[in-house]
Amino acid sequence: MSTEDKARRSPSKEELEAEVLRTRAELAATIDQLTLKINPAHQAQRFARNARQAAAGAGSRAAGAFQRDKRNPVPEGHRVRNTKLLVGTALGLAALGAVTITVVVLRRARG
Repeated sequence: MSTEDKARRSPSKEELEAEVLRTRAELAATIDQLTLKINPAHQAQRFARNARQAAAGAGSRAAGAFQRDKRNPVPEGHRVRNTKLLVGTALGLAALGAVTITVVVLRRARG
């Protein structure tokens, strides 16, 4: 059978079924990954892990300002990123707190 004949022939029933099963498995795996990514508990865990890393990086950066020790395992770029992440988190939480307080005060004022 030449390559042209193979290209023209229709896939067998078994080949089609195998392709459907393979596609279903790939789709299921993709759905599982997307579900995990949008899961609030997973996002909270990831946020907490990043915040801990940022706090550790900011702490090591602050300690590095007083110590000229080159044994710090956190690269400079990561320390800067972690410091920015920590500051951003603190500002975000402060803004959330301010909005919450404003809403509570306005609700109480309305009665």
